[in-house]
Amino acid sequence: MKVNKIDHICIAVKDLEQAKKVWEPIMGKDKPDDAYIDEPEKIKVARYHLGEVGFELMESTTPDGDVAKFIAKRGEGVMLISFNVDNTREAMSELKEKDYPFIGGARKFRDCEFAFLHPKGVNGVLLELIDYKWDELKGV
Repeated sequence: MKVNKIDHICIAVKDLEQAKKVWEPIMGKDKPDDAYIDEPEKIKVARYHLGEVGFELMESTTPDGDVAKFIAKRGEGVMLISFNVDNTREAMSELKEKDYPFIGGARKFRDCEFAFLHPKGVNGVLLELIDYKWDELKGV
């Protein structure tokens, strides 16, 4: 499997608006480059482009969302690291053959797919594989 780059790093936060006030001055940004709500994943996201790597602040939209559960267990902080791959399903297949555990299967996001490796298989880190092409960053 070939990893193209670190796609993004996600920080789980209790209050997205407050977190933006903390992080935006550090990054030299006055607003997110991409802000969205992903209802199926139960998250509200502020995404910033730092070079070719995304930096995401994520707030749960429900008390039973994965971000809320993460914060309840571990507190606010780095929740996941995402690797950009050419094809999520092919990468999953290759890693499954090597006995890496996954949490569920491939999921849809915009015009791509992503999947999560279980932290117990990768030194306690929630690792995401995503095949998003990031065409909007070409020529930037």
